[in-house]
Amino acid sequence: MASQYLTLYKIIVLYMLKRSDVELSKSQLYDFILGNEYTTFMTLQEAFGELSEQKLINERKERNRTFLELTEAGEEALHFFIGQMNPEIRLQIDAYLKENKIKLRNESSLLADYNKRSDGQYVARLIAKEMGEDLINIQITVPTESMADQVCAKWHDKSTEIYSYIADQLLNDSDSKTDQP
Repeated sequence: MASQYLTLYKIIVLYMLKRSDVELSKSQLYDFILGNEYTTFMTLQEAFGELSEQKLINERKERNRTFLELTEAGEEALHFFIGQMNPEIRLQIDAYLKENKIKLRNESSLLADYNKRSDGQYVARLIAKEMGEDLINIQITVPTESMADQVCAKWHDKSTEIYSYIADQLLNDSDSKTDQP
């Protein structure tokens, strides 16, 4: 009986990944599944583990978030098992994705991560996406890990302001010098 429920939770995850217009993180899936009290955190962890082991999803870590992607095998499994999911749950998922579309997109559209270089410095990579495409992609080299962490943390609060400033500076002709004879 327990494996039947575990299968249901895996189908819910696969269905959400298939139906979402944006890349979803594990925490976004947790929010929906645990928020609706379908299962416990530990059981959902087990479902994620099995989905990954069975190559039905791919996990991609970015700083403190893990994004999930439906694989081709995951799509096939979903097609095969979708009938086991209650239609009401499908309607609930579709409504959740529709109602939270902007929130989910905003959460997935800003990415910030950093890596240590061989020379000991850190490179912070800051990305803002729109419609799945990079709107802006910035790399900043800083001397310490704490500075890299700070840059990444501030990106989420200041990305719009930074993008607007850069675009304005590069596209504004008012301060360009005119050639004089």
